[in-house]
Amino acid sequence: MERHHHNHVIIIAEAGVNHNGSVDRALEMVHAAAAAGADYVKFQTFKSSDLVSACAEKAEYQKKNCPGCGSTQLEMLRGLELSADAFAMLKRECDAAGIGFLSSPFDSGSIKLLSALDMDLWKIPSGEITNMPYLREVAGMRQPVILSSGMSTLEEVRQAVKILCDGGLTKDRITLLHCNTQYPTPMRDVNLRAMDALRSLGCGSVGYSDHTPGIEIPIAAAALGATVIEKHFTLDVNLPGPDHKASLIPAELSAMVSAIRNVEMALGGSGKKSVSDSERANIAVARRSIVAARHIAKGELLTADNLAVKRPGTGVSPMLWDEVTGTRAVRDFSADELIEL
Repeated sequence: MERHHHNHVIIIAEAGVNHNGSVDRALEMVHAAAAAGADYVKFQTFKSSDLVSACAEKAEYQKKNCPGCGSTQLEMLRGLELSADAFAMLKRECDAAGIGFLSSPFDSGSIKLLSALDMDLWKIPSGEITNMPYLREVAGMRQPVILSSGMSTLEEVRQAVKILCDGGLTKDRITLLHCNTQYPTPMRDVNLRAMDALRSLGCGSVGYSDHTPGIEIPIAAAALGATVIEKHFTLDVNLPGPDHKASLIPAELSAMVSAIRNVEMALGGSGKKSVSDSERANIAVARRSIVAARHIAKGELLTADNLAVKRPGTGVSPMLWDEVTGTRAVRDFSADELIEL
């Protein structure tokens, strides 16, 4: 991923279909994602008739969140399509706004459409992880791939990775996203530790695609080492549509991005335990030195009775206690004065 560098979490603001079929709203979402500090804004590209059959029912969350969007998936999705010209316009707007453009293709025609828009990576949605022809076609693009793994077993993910690699990708160019596809995802079903299982497959990196309410779970995923975070957002959670209710508003998206940036800074890069520049000056203030507990005359034997350990830490370290006791005072010392050897 071109935007990926050491210790930088890639944040994908998932616009999805929350534009409700409006190009103007989609363009507005580009700028909202850019203002929030996301690395990419991602849409969904599909031709409804190539994606679902006429008899495909809506998911329960879709029935609940979008009761007026038709009785079938096909009827619902027809109102959420954008044209090829619209996606070209969105790509240009992303370039102008300084944010990466992404869209998940859901059919072969959409793969071809997006291949002309110079995306720097491909995002495969969870529902396509068992779609062999689709996986082969995306692999044929010979570009980095992010693969969501919602609704999948580890073995199904392994098989999808094999298909991508057989199609020409190397494992280091594949990022696996842990994901739960319930909208919203119950906290008890998040299972962030499943990222460790995905790491066992040896791909380039592991991340997390989130559908929980709020922003704390993506932040936790970043703290656990997710290199990519994907999160739905909307301009208005009260708009009709299947995904708005499980999406962040722009202010929340901005707060999530800011928190993740703090987490990635806090994680550090080296993993070594050392004294930081910011705390170095506190050593003298917070640590202690060996001092005289009372007046000590020159030549007097230094013992536990006439020595104490007090701040500041600018004198002889208490770690040398055994080496100091039993020696003679090199000069007179007043009470609380730092002992010299």
